[in-house]
Amino acid sequence: MTVVSSTASTEMPWKTAGPKSVPQAFPYQGSKRLLAPQILSLFPDGGVSRLIEPFAGSGAISLAARYYGLASSILLSDVNEPLMEMWRLIIEDPERLVGEYARMWNEQLADPRGYYLSIRDKFNATHEPALLLYLLCRCVKAAVRYSQKTGDFNQGADHRRLGAKPHNIAMRIAAASGLMQGAKVEACGYEEPLVNADADDLVYLDPPYQGTSDVPDHRYLKGLQRDVFVDVLQKAVDNKVSFVVSYDVVTDDNKYGYALPSELGLTHRHIVAGLSSQATLMGKSQTTVESLYVSPALMERLGGPDRVDSCLGLGLEPMSQDALFSVVR
Repeated sequence: MTVVSSTASTEMPWKTAGPKSVPQAFPYQGSKRLLAPQILSLFPDGGVSRLIEPFAGSGAISLAARYYGLASSILLSDVNEPLMEMWRLIIEDPERLVGEYARMWNEQLADPRGYYLSIRDKFNATHEPALLLYLLCRCVKAAVRYSQKTGDFNQGADHRRLGAKPHNIAMRIAAASGLMQGAKVEACGYEEPLVNADADDLVYLDPPYQGTSDVPDHRYLKGLQRDVFVDVLQKAVDNKVSFVVSYDVVTDDNKYGYALPSELGLTHRHIVAGLSSQATLMGKSQTTVESLYVSPALMERLGGPDRVDSCLGLGLEPMSQDALFSVVR
């Protein structure tokens, strides 16, 4: 196991500027915004012609790549159709999306609790993307939850706040829209965008972690079968696709699932990710370490393990899990 330090590099402005300088269109639990500097460090020199981000979510890596000029074109995809339609509006018609959000934000003031529930019911019936934006801004910790049985959005509201004010949402979405102009958005699974990527593309995958999608109120519309995922990754390796995967998470008292099989030939590194947002929801303070896996094709483009470790600012020798958490505690 290897620890990645936060050492900044003058050759990598995304490390010195910090992740919070990159616009965020909407709140989304599990976003890789804070890990973007490390992930961007795995881009080939000069960036890529196209970044593909299945499991798009908040599009944190795509936004960061565009912000720092590391991706000429972008493909965002996800099986969550309302989320992808919301991204289309962010890119193509941000004024409409902001206007609908502002209307809802003001309408809620008379009865915030009742209004949230009415919007949630309406979203589950219609899947209108503007309603999803309102729910994301109002729900507890921006933690999306869907019923495993019905697929309905069922997360409750954070009654301590009313969500971001329309003016702030307008600024965030305008900034994100400007960065993402020309990006392509698709509502689809991860398999085809990954396996059919071109040789000069880069694919970043942030799939559901093991143990987070097979519970009664899971975070994703669809879970992820590990054996199927491994098979698809093998096809991508065989097709010499350059990809990075964020997968299992190690915490100081447990681990979500198992590492990806060594037979895939992926290079595995651990990134100290800070406090667990899931643990915070449960009233705990817990450090997490996220796994990054680099495909052989990308490793070759980057110049091998030593070059990757240098880009990541790696400063420690491999160590046991116990020793790792003696560092991060």
